[in-house]
Amino acid sequence: MSKVLPFSQQTILITGASAGIGAALAKNLAKEFSGIRLVLSARRQDKLEEVASKCQQAGAEVLVVCADMADSEQVKALAQKALERFDRVDALINNAGYGYMCPIELVSPEAAKQQFAVNFHGPLLLIQSLIPAMRQQGGGRIVNVSSLGGRMAFPAGGMYSCSKFALEALSDVLRMELKAFNIHTAIVEPGPVVTEFFGVAWDKIQQTIPNCEQTIYQPAFEKIEAIDKQLQLLGWTPEKVAEIIVRSLVARHPRPRYFAATGGSFFVPVMTKIVPTWFADAFWKRFYGFDRIEKEWKESLKDRK
Repeated sequence: MSKVLPFSQQTILITGASAGIGAALAKNLAKEFSGIRLVLSARRQDKLEEVASKCQQAGAEVLVVCADMADSEQVKALAQKALERFDRVDALINNAGYGYMCPIELVSPEAAKQQFAVNFHGPLLLIQSLIPAMRQQGGGRIVNVSSLGGRMAFPAGGMYSCSKFALEALSDVLRMELKAFNIHTAIVEPGPVVTEFFGVAWDKIQQTIPNCEQTIYQPAFEKIEAIDKQLQLLGWTPEKVAEIIVRSLVARHPRPRYFAATGGSFFVPVMTKIVPTWFADAFWKRFYGFDRIEKEWKESLKDRK
């Protein structure tokens, strides 16, 4: 059985590494731990190569592997290529993911499957592919990047929250099942982050629901389109979230969960355990425009009488 290596000699696999949190994490690790070995994966080859170049300049050894987390064969090939190149993976950061923001009524079966394929099934398969190697080498670490949306559900974010709730449950189970093999599992829960997240979410809506502004959910879509500006003041930079992920990687005894949001350690318990459910519901309905939908629907019922 191999031994656990010093962190600066370890091999770290990061999905979603072409931009945002994943790219920031890769650059952070390369800068702070010279000689570290990085496996960087995402769908965009050109963006990955740019990140890889900066990491190599900082002293990291880098393997770039293009992979779509919704494609099971590509996910299995990613694990295989990492092990073939470096003979081990000491830490896996399941960071790739996106948010499909849409009222449940309008979510197509294909959109629901794609959301789970990228945010849950891909990470699950990658974890399963790497557990044997981690066990054989004497240990490892799995960090799943979830979201505050993995702890709190909100209107218009149903599919995203469902996929992240599932990822959180998977992480909790793995933490118990893999401890005997010295494989530690942690969850990082970002809040709003200044990335492409909401821009991608809006693009997905326009692709799948071309006339969304003409539906009864128009107020919600207006909120989603403008949400980037609303959250700018609260949003963390990808670099700040990356620092939390690094903390979860280097901790001798990682915590089960790490908040990566302003006031997250206060806001989540308050909204999920302290305030009445009706109050939390009202807050989220107002935030995502569903209070307007409710009001307009009630007024339309009055007009029919």
